Amino acid sequence: MLFGVPGLKRILIGIFALAAASLTIIACGKSNPTSATTSTISTKPSGLAFRVFISNALYPTTTGTTGPNAPVLNIVNAAINEDILSLSVVSLVGSSTQPGLMALAPNLQSTLVYSQIGNTVTVVDNAKETVATVAGGTTPVPAITLPGLTESIAVSPFATAAYAAVPTAPVFGQNPGAVQVLNLQNGSTTASIPVPGARFVLCSPDGNHLLVFSDNSDIVTVITTVFIGTNTDPRSYITGFDRPVWGIFTSNSSAFVMDCGAQCGGKAAGVSVLNLGASSASSTTPVSAATYGVFNNSTLYVAGTPPGSNTCAGSPTSATTCGRLSVVDTASMTVTGSAVIPDGYHDRMQISQNGQLYIGSHSCTNINISGGEVRGCLSIFNTSNGGVVIPPNNGDVTGLQQITGRDIVYVIQNGGLQIYDTDTNQLQVTPGDTQNNDGQVDIVGQLYDVKLVN
Repeated sequence: MLFGVPGLKRILIGIFALAAASLTIIACGKSNPTSATTSTISTKPSGLAFRVFISNALYPTTTGTTGPNAPVLNIVNAAINEDILSLSVVSLVGSSTQPGLMALAPNLQSTLVYSQIGNTVTVVDNAKETVATVAGGTTPVPAITLPGLTESIAVSPFATAAYAAVPTAPVFGQNPGAVQVLNLQNGSTTASIPVPGARFVLCSPDGNHLLVFSDNSDIVTVITTVFIGTNTDPRSYITGFDRPVWGIFTSNSSAFVMDCGAQCGGKAAGVSVLNLGASSASSTTPVSAATYGVFNNSTLYVAGTPPGSNTCAGSPTSATTCGRLSVVDTASMTVTGSAVIPDGYHDRMQISQNGQLYIGSHSCTNINISGGEVRGCLSIFNTSNGGVVIPPNNGDVTGLQQITGRDIVYVIQNGGLQIYDTDTNQLQVTPGDTQNNDGQVDIVGQLYDVKLVN
């Protein structure tokens, strides 16, 4: 069912045009990955009880039936002192041409894989390590084709539906942009809800509401999911923001919203408090920049890149533009700390169990001076002492995954996998490891995202 929408002017922001290669796929609700010390006997094809999936568009093949390379999900044993590449893969041939961003269903039974080529979403059965099948049969769930590029997909807590924000989706008689409602059981699109310029979508923990953030807009669109497909318009609107681009639900009815501000063509960056049912934001705390954040206990960590000169003040770097991390005490909604980090559009964060915050961006300033400074889009913030480590690696960060039960973070940067030891914030080294001798896992191909699926 199509719904009318108030005329919201859609103007693409320059930095979003650069973000075509960076997508955000999330799951509504919470999941609790199994501990790395699990003793569950695995019946999976890989034989692994504690696994990581890594999307790879160009994995070398030996059969020759699909050409020299094939789209797959590589499987890595993430158990303690393992980090070994499995010989088994999840084949996506015929379903996903360029597997990129992934999302875990809250029940951990399936993983969604998005391909920018063809704009398809593929549903993978985690237990069978293959493309999911229609219930009661052996027919694969068809890949779902979207009407344009998406940078954001949210999965419902029931793992039967997902919501994709498509900013260029054609809408008859209106500005383009819509949220597509996807049926994950039969591979179909069940509804298209017009939201001009819809760029990012976020789902409440109970799955009853979606927050939709649009290009060049100071409004957050709220979609009440129980009204989808009925005669009641599921959309409502909350004002009082400054180019909102992302949010973090703190309950089923409230969220912190990242106001991108000047970085996205607005006025001032901030963190606003949104309450469902209200007509406008209840309060806003100014920060240096804000495109993404994570919430840990009573502290909110917010990253972005402020425009203008002198953004690298306080950091010894050859870069002329830097990003900024702000630390917000949510009890008082005040900024209690900040740090200079690499620039770019920040849209990846993971915090390790020992308090190391890994921050990734894309389209940053890469520095590669022979015998001197080397840096890319990854930074690491020590939440205990405020120190910052910027690893000497170039390239965009497209995947981050903290490994439960271990002081380890998997990073996908510049198309490759790097495993970091969060005790040292350097690449993991495992003396005496007879499998790879260096604590790293070498995977040939073009890697994009990483997810812990147990």
